Amino acid sequence: MRTKFLALTVLTLLLVFACQTESDDTFVSESSQKKIDMSAVNKDVLGNPISISSSKNGEGLLKSSGDRRVAVYMAEYITSGESHEMGNTVYFYNHGNKQLGGDFVPGLFLDDTDGTNEISYYVDDKRPSLDLSVGETNNAIDRAMNTWDEVICSDIGMFERPSIDDSSGFIARSISDQIYDLFGIPDYFGGSYDYFADVTHAGWMNPLFFDIIEAGGSQFILGVTFTIVWVDEDGNLTDVDKNGKYDVAWREIYYNDGFPWADGDHYDVETIALHEAGHGLSQGHFGKAFRNKGGLHFAPRSVMNAAYSGIQTSINETDNGGHCSNWAQWPNN
Repeated sequence: MRTKFLALTVLTLLLVFACQTESDDTFVSESSQKKIDMSAVNKDVLGNPISISSSKNGEGLLKSSGDRRVAVYMAEYITSGESHEMGNTVYFYNHGNKQLGGDFVPGLFLDDTDGTNEISYYVDDKRPSLDLSVGETNNAIDRAMNTWDEVICSDIGMFERPSIDDSSGFIARSISDQIYDLFGIPDYFGGSYDYFADVTHAGWMNPLFFDIIEAGGSQFILGVTFTIVWVDEDGNLTDVDKNGKYDVAWREIYYNDGFPWADGDHYDVETIALHEAGHGLSQGHFGKAFRNKGGLHFAPRSVMNAAYSGIQTSINETDNGGHCSNWAQWPNN
Protein backbone atom coordinates (compact mmCIF):
# COMPACT_ATOMS: atom_id res chain seq x y z
CA MET A 1 0.00 0.00 0.00
CA ARG A 2 1.31 3.46 -0.85
CA THR A 3 1.83 5.60 2.21
CA LYS A 4 2.49 8.88 0.42
CA PHE A 5 -0.39 10.24 -1.62
CA LEU A 6 0.36 13.95 -1.66
CA ALA A 7 3.25 16.22 -0.83
CA LEU A 8 1.63 18.94 1.29
CA THR A 9 2.95 22.03 2.98
CA VAL A 10 0.36 23.12 5.49
CA LEU A 11 0.63 25.85 8.10
CA THR A 12 -1.54 24.84 11.04
CA LEU A 13 -2.74 27.16 13.76
CA LEU A 14 -3.79 25.20 16.82
CA LEU A 15 -6.50 26.55 19.05
CA VAL A 16 -4.99 26.63 22.52
CA PHE A 17 -7.23 25.87 25.47
CA ALA A 18 -5.95 26.54 28.99
CA CYS A 19 -6.93 24.19 31.79
CA GLN A 20 -9.29 25.83 34.26
CA THR A 21 -11.37 24.98 37.29
CA GLU A 22 -14.32 27.29 36.75
CA SER A 23 -17.75 25.77 36.25
CA ASP A 24 -18.54 24.76 32.73
CA ASP A 25 -21.66 24.27 30.67
CA THR A 26 -21.32 20.69 29.58
CA PHE A 27 -19.39 17.49 30.03
CA VAL A 28 -18.47 14.82 27.49
CA SER A 29 -17.46 11.36 28.64
CA GLU A 30 -14.97 9.20 26.82
CA SER A 31 -16.49 6.72 24.39
CA SER A 32 -15.46 4.53 21.51
CA GLN A 33 -15.67 5.23 17.79
CA LYS A 34 -15.31 3.11 14.70
CA LYS A 35 -11.81 1.71 14.38
CA ILE A 36 -10.15 2.97 11.23
CA ASP A 37 -7.01 1.26 9.98
CA MET A 38 -5.42 3.90 7.77
CA SER A 39 -1.79 4.29 6.76
CA ALA A 40 -0.03 7.54 7.52
CA VAL A 41 -0.40 10.08 4.75
CA ASN A 42 1.86 13.08 4.28
CA LYS A 43 -0.17 16.23 4.30
CA ASP A 44 -0.73 19.16 2.07
CA VAL A 45 -2.66 20.28 -0.95
CA LEU A 46 -3.79 22.98 -3.14
CA GLY A 47 -2.21 26.35 -3.44
CA ASN A 48 -2.40 27.32 -7.08
CA PRO A 49 -5.21 29.62 -8.24
CA ILE A 50 -7.60 28.06 -10.75
CA SER A 51 -9.70 29.89 -13.32
CA ILE A 52 -13.42 29.23 -13.45
CA SER A 53 -15.11 30.20 -16.67
CA SER A 54 -18.00 27.90 -17.59
CA SER A 55 -19.97 25.00 -16.17
CA LYS A 56 -18.65 21.52 -16.87
CA ASN A 57 -21.90 19.84 -15.88
CA GLY A 58 -24.15 21.13 -18.64
CA GLU A 59 -26.54 22.75 -16.17
CA GLY A 60 -25.22 26.27 -16.57
CA LEU A 61 -24.35 26.81 -12.92
CA LEU A 62 -21.80 29.38 -14.03
CA LYS A 63 -23.60 31.99 -16.05
CA SER A 64 -20.60 33.78 -17.48
CA SER A 65 -17.79 32.97 -19.86
CA GLY A 66 -15.57 35.41 -17.99
CA ASP A 67 -12.28 34.33 -16.46
CA ARG A 68 -12.52 34.57 -12.66
CA ARG A 69 -9.78 33.08 -10.55
CA VAL A 70 -10.25 31.31 -7.24
CA ALA A 71 -7.98 29.50 -4.80
CA VAL A 72 -8.25 27.49 -1.59
CA TYR A 73 -7.44 29.62 1.42
CA MET A 74 -8.23 27.76 4.63
CA ALA A 75 -10.21 25.01 6.32
CA GLU A 76 -11.75 24.74 9.77
CA TYR A 77 -12.76 21.43 11.28
CA ILE A 78 -14.65 20.11 14.28
CA THR A 79 -13.31 17.12 16.19
CA SER A 80 -15.10 14.17 17.75
CA GLY A 81 -14.75 15.28 21.37
CA GLU A 82 -13.48 11.86 22.47
CA SER A 83 -10.09 12.54 20.91
CA HIS A 84 -7.40 14.67 22.49
CA GLU A 85 -7.42 16.91 19.44
CA MET A 86 -9.31 20.16 19.04
CA GLY A 87 -10.71 21.80 15.94
CA ASN A 88 -7.96 23.45 13.94
CA THR A 89 -7.62 26.12 11.33
CA VAL A 90 -5.60 24.67 8.47
CA TYR A 91 -4.06 26.86 5.79
CA PHE A 92 -3.57 25.75 2.23
CA TYR A 93 -2.93 29.07 0.52
CA ASN A 94 0.08 31.17 1.39
CA HIS A 95 -0.50 34.36 -0.59
CA GLY A 96 -2.00 37.64 0.57
CA ASN A 97 -2.27 39.04 4.07
CA LYS A 98 -2.94 35.80 6.01
CA GLN A 99 -5.88 37.33 7.87
CA LEU A 100 -8.45 34.90 9.24
CA GLY A 101 -11.51 36.99 8.48
CA GLY A 102 -13.31 36.56 5.17
CA ASP A 103 -16.82 37.35 3.99
CA PHE A 104 -19.09 37.16 0.99
CA VAL A 105 -19.39 40.49 -0.82
CA PRO A 106 -22.78 41.76 -2.05
CA GLY A 107 -22.90 42.19 -5.81
CA LEU A 108 -19.49 40.62 -6.47
CA PHE A 109 -19.26 38.45 -9.62
CA LEU A 110 -22.96 37.55 -9.52
CA ASP A 111 -22.79 36.24 -13.09
CA ASP A 112 -20.22 33.67 -11.97
CA THR A 113 -22.15 32.45 -8.94
CA ASP A 114 -25.91 32.10 -8.34
CA GLY A 115 -26.86 35.52 -9.70
CA THR A 116 -28.26 36.85 -6.41
CA ASN A 117 -27.22 38.55 -3.18
CA GLU A 118 -29.09 35.86 -1.28
CA ILE A 119 -27.12 33.05 0.34
CA SER A 120 -27.54 29.75 -1.48
CA TYR A 121 -26.68 26.24 -0.34
CA TYR A 122 -26.37 22.90 -2.08
CA VAL A 123 -26.55 19.35 -0.72
CA ASP A 124 -24.64 16.75 -2.73
CA ASP A 125 -26.41 13.40 -2.58
CA LYS A 126 -23.76 11.61 -4.69
CA ARG A 127 -21.65 10.89 -1.58
CA PRO A 128 -24.14 9.38 0.88
CA SER A 129 -23.45 8.31 4.45
CA LEU A 130 -22.93 4.62 5.08
CA ASP A 131 -25.19 4.85 8.13
CA LEU A 132 -28.18 6.91 6.98
CA SER A 133 -30.33 7.34 3.91
CA VAL A 134 -29.88 10.32 1.62
CA GLY A 135 -33.29 11.56 2.73
CA GLU A 136 -32.31 11.48 6.40
CA THR A 137 -29.04 13.35 5.91
CA ASN A 138 -30.54 15.89 3.49
CA ASN A 139 -33.40 16.64 5.87
CA ALA A 140 -30.98 17.10 8.77
CA ILE A 141 -28.84 19.49 6.73
CA ASP A 142 -31.93 21.41 5.62
CA ARG A 143 -32.97 21.84 9.25
CA ALA A 144 -29.52 23.15 10.14
CA MET A 145 -29.53 25.67 7.30
CA ASN A 146 -33.04 26.82 8.21
CA THR A 147 -31.92 27.36 11.80
CA TRP A 148 -29.29 29.86 10.68
CA ASP A 149 -31.71 31.44 8.21
CA GLU A 150 -34.24 32.05 10.98
CA VAL A 151 -31.88 34.12 13.16
CA ILE A 152 -33.96 37.30 13.33
CA CYS A 153 -31.14 39.86 13.16
CA SER A 154 -30.36 39.02 9.55
CA ASP A 155 -32.13 38.70 6.23
CA ILE A 156 -29.86 36.56 4.06
CA GLY A 157 -32.60 35.02 1.93
CA MET A 158 -31.29 31.47 2.35
CA PHE A 159 -32.34 29.12 -0.44
CA GLU A 160 -31.36 25.66 -1.64
CA ARG A 161 -30.16 25.02 -5.17
CA PRO A 162 -31.60 21.91 -6.83
CA SER A 163 -29.61 18.69 -7.04
CA ILE A 164 -27.89 17.77 -10.31
CA ASP A 165 -26.21 14.60 -11.54
CA ASP A 166 -22.58 15.67 -11.12
CA SER A 167 -20.43 15.29 -8.01
CA SER A 168 -19.58 18.63 -6.38
CA GLY A 169 -16.35 19.69 -4.71
CA PHE A 170 -13.52 21.98 -5.72
CA ILE A 171 -11.39 20.44 -2.96
CA ALA A 172 -12.25 16.87 -3.93
CA ARG A 173 -11.48 17.62 -7.58
CA SER A 174 -8.17 19.27 -6.73
CA ILE A 175 -6.98 16.34 -4.63
CA SER A 176 -8.23 13.84 -7.21
CA ASP A 177 -6.25 15.60 -9.93
CA GLN A 178 -3.09 15.56 -7.83
CA ILE A 179 -3.49 11.85 -7.11
CA TYR A 180 -3.91 11.23 -10.83
CA ASP A 181 -0.81 13.29 -11.65
CA LEU A 182 1.26 11.42 -9.07
CA PHE A 183 -0.03 7.87 -9.39
CA GLY A 184 -2.26 7.68 -12.45
CA ILE A 185 -5.33 6.78 -10.38
CA PRO A 186 -8.29 8.56 -12.03
CA ASP A 187 -11.12 10.40 -10.27
CA TYR A 188 -10.20 9.16 -6.77
CA PHE A 189 -12.56 11.51 -4.88
CA GLY A 190 -14.58 12.84 -7.83
CA GLY A 191 -15.53 16.49 -7.54
CA SER A 192 -15.76 19.50 -9.82
CA TYR A 193 -14.15 22.92 -10.18
CA ASP A 194 -17.59 24.41 -10.81
CA TYR A 195 -19.44 26.69 -8.43
CA PHE A 196 -22.48 24.92 -6.96
CA ALA A 197 -23.65 27.29 -4.20
CA ASP A 198 -22.34 29.79 -1.65
CA VAL A 199 -22.31 26.97 0.91
CA THR A 200 -21.96 23.45 -0.51
CA HIS A 201 -22.46 20.35 1.65
CA ALA A 202 -20.28 18.10 -0.50
CA GLY A 203 -21.13 14.81 1.20
CA TRP A 204 -19.58 11.94 3.18
CA MET A 205 -15.97 11.11 2.34
CA ASN A 206 -13.67 8.13 2.73
CA PRO A 207 -11.59 8.63 5.93
CA LEU A 208 -8.42 8.91 3.82
CA PHE A 209 -9.63 12.35 2.72
CA PHE A 210 -9.25 13.57 6.31
CA ASP A 211 -5.78 12.07 6.71
CA ILE A 212 -4.77 14.23 3.74
CA ILE A 213 -6.09 17.32 5.54
CA GLU A 214 -4.36 16.52 8.83
CA ALA A 215 -2.14 13.61 9.85
CA GLY A 216 -4.40 11.08 11.56
CA GLY A 217 -7.41 13.26 10.81
CA SER A 218 -9.56 10.27 9.96
CA GLN A 219 -9.54 9.45 13.68
CA PHE A 220 -10.81 12.78 15.01
CA ILE A 221 -12.20 15.10 12.29
CA LEU A 222 -15.98 14.86 12.04
CA GLY A 223 -16.49 17.59 9.48
CA VAL A 224 -14.47 20.26 7.72
CA THR A 225 -15.33 23.52 5.97
CA PHE A 226 -13.04 24.87 3.25
CA THR A 227 -12.99 28.50 2.16
CA ILE A 228 -12.52 29.19 -1.55
CA VAL A 229 -11.51 32.80 -2.22
CA TRP A 230 -11.39 35.17 -5.16
CA VAL A 231 -7.88 36.10 -6.26
CA ASP A 232 -6.59 38.60 -8.79
CA GLU A 233 -4.59 37.80 -11.91
CA ASP A 234 -1.41 37.69 -9.83
CA GLY A 235 -2.87 35.21 -7.36
CA ASN A 236 -3.33 37.74 -4.54
CA LEU A 237 -6.35 37.72 -2.24
CA THR A 238 -8.87 40.41 -3.14
CA ASP A 239 -10.74 42.84 -0.87
CA VAL A 240 -13.07 44.56 -3.30
CA ASP A 241 -15.23 46.27 -0.67
CA LYS A 242 -12.19 47.45 1.35
CA ASN A 243 -13.49 46.10 4.65
CA GLY A 244 -10.23 44.48 5.67
CA LYS A 245 -11.51 40.96 4.95
CA TYR A 246 -10.70 38.72 2.00
CA ASP A 247 -13.48 38.06 -0.49
CA VAL A 248 -15.09 34.62 -0.21
CA ALA A 249 -16.17 32.93 -3.43
CA TRP A 250 -17.85 29.93 -1.75
CA ARG A 251 -17.36 27.37 0.99
CA GLU A 252 -17.45 23.56 0.94
CA ILE A 253 -18.30 21.18 3.77
CA TYR A 254 -17.23 17.53 3.94
CA TYR A 255 -18.22 14.87 6.50
CA ASN A 256 -16.09 11.93 7.67
CA ASP A 257 -17.80 8.62 6.88
CA GLY A 258 -15.47 6.81 9.27
CA PHE A 259 -17.71 7.81 12.19
CA PRO A 260 -21.11 6.27 13.06
CA TRP A 261 -23.55 8.99 11.94
CA ALA A 262 -27.06 9.27 13.34
CA ASP A 263 -30.19 11.36 13.10
CA GLY A 264 -31.00 12.46 16.64
CA ASP A 265 -28.26 10.46 18.35
CA HIS A 266 -24.45 10.46 18.68
CA TYR A 267 -23.00 11.60 16.15
CA ASP A 268 -25.91 13.78 15.09
CA VAL A 269 -25.88 15.04 11.49
CA GLU A 270 -27.95 18.14 12.21
CA THR A 271 -25.65 19.21 15.04
CA ILE A 272 -22.46 18.85 12.99
CA ALA A 273 -24.09 20.44 9.92
CA LEU A 274 -25.20 23.39 12.08
CA HIS A 275 -21.59 23.86 13.25
CA GLU A 276 -20.06 23.55 9.79
CA ALA A 277 -22.72 25.81 8.27
CA GLY A 278 -21.68 28.39 10.88
CA HIS A 279 -18.22 28.28 9.32
CA GLY A 280 -19.89 28.43 5.91
CA LEU A 281 -21.50 31.69 7.07
CA SER A 282 -18.16 33.15 8.20
CA GLN A 283 -18.14 32.23 11.91
CA GLY A 284 -15.05 30.90 13.61
CA HIS A 285 -14.75 28.62 16.64
CA PHE A 286 -15.91 29.95 19.98
CA GLY A 287 -15.54 29.04 23.64
CA LYS A 288 -12.96 27.41 25.87
CA ALA A 289 -12.45 23.72 26.47
CA PHE A 290 -10.34 21.70 28.85
CA ARG A 291 -9.84 18.04 29.64
CA ASN A 292 -9.42 16.41 33.03
CA LYS A 293 -9.67 12.84 34.22
CA GLY A 294 -13.44 12.99 33.84
CA GLY A 295 -13.53 14.02 30.20
CA LEU A 296 -13.87 17.10 28.02
CA HIS A 297 -15.53 20.28 29.33
CA PHE A 298 -16.76 23.41 27.56
CA ALA A 299 -17.31 26.94 28.85
CA PRO A 300 -19.61 28.12 27.49
CA ARG A 301 -21.18 25.36 25.45
CA SER A 302 -22.06 26.65 22.00
CA VAL A 303 -22.72 25.43 18.47
CA MET A 304 -19.38 26.87 17.41
CA ASN A 305 -17.26 25.01 20.00
CA ALA A 306 -14.26 23.37 18.34
CA ALA A 307 -15.25 19.85 19.41
CA TYR A 308 -18.50 17.89 19.43
CA SER A 309 -20.29 18.04 22.78
CA GLY A 310 -23.48 16.16 22.00
CA ILE A 311 -26.72 17.07 20.25
CA GLN A 312 -27.16 20.82 19.88
CA THR A 313 -29.65 22.03 17.27
CA SER A 314 -30.52 25.54 18.42
CA ILE A 315 -28.62 28.82 18.32
CA ASN A 316 -27.59 30.20 21.71
CA GLU A 317 -26.64 33.74 22.65
CA THR A 318 -22.97 33.53 21.72
CA ASP A 319 -23.67 31.86 18.37
CA ASN A 320 -26.38 34.42 17.65
CA GLY A 321 -23.97 37.26 18.41
CA GLY A 322 -21.35 35.89 16.04
CA HIS A 323 -23.86 35.47 13.26
CA CYS A 324 -25.35 38.94 13.71
CA SER A 325 -21.95 40.62 13.68
CA ASN A 326 -21.42 39.20 10.18
CA TRP A 327 -24.90 39.44 8.69
CA ALA A 328 -27.05 42.08 10.43
CA GLN A 329 -26.44 44.65 7.68
CA TRP A 330 -26.50 42.28 4.71
CA PRO A 331 -26.62 43.12 1.81
CA ASN A 332 -25.81 46.74 2.66
CA ASN A 333 -22.55 46.08 4.53
